[in-house]
Amino acid sequence: MRELVVTQNITVDGVIEAGDWFAPADGGDEVLGVLRDQMAQADGFLTGRTTFEEMRGFWPAQDDDATGVTEYLNTVQKYVVSQTLQEPGWEPTTILRGVDDVRGLKSTDGTQIVCTGSITLAHALIAADLVDEYRLFVYPTVLGQGRRLFPDGTPLALRLTACTSFGSGVAQMIYRRTD
Repeated sequence: MRELVVTQNITVDGVIEAGDWFAPADGGDEVLGVLRDQMAQADGFLTGRTTFEEMRGFWPAQDDDATGVTEYLNTVQKYVVSQTLQEPGWEPTTILRGVDDVRGLKSTDGTQIVCTGSITLAHALIAADLVDEYRLFVYPTVLGQGRRLFPDGTPLALRLTACTSFGSGVAQMIYRRTD
């Protein structure tokens, strides 16, 4: 069974979506190194339609990206959960119609499937108890408002398996479900 990993850039107060608070360069080279390692462990990239369309409009056009993100996203098997998308237009991509399709995907052969961004999808995956691991890049910012990774009424028992702090002030915290 494949593992589903939710990776998010998150504020100290748990916000993952609130305007333009996040800048990837803020994490520095140390965070980029960790991201590269994590990309090497995953053979599937899962997102919702809105995030997919935003990424599809940006990443394929990058031709001077030294980070490796462009190459990864252009070659990894992408899965987009959407009821309306008909033609992905960014190969290799498979369209999934809902959370039940994600559950089926987890039962296929492969390594990790990583979901990032896509707050609506992340909430649905959490509610369906499909997430095996949370990799949170915690930025030293408090916004006081915005959409949080764990909405009110989402009790979860998690176990901290790793915590790394970086010179930029970002910390990565990895949590796994307790079974």
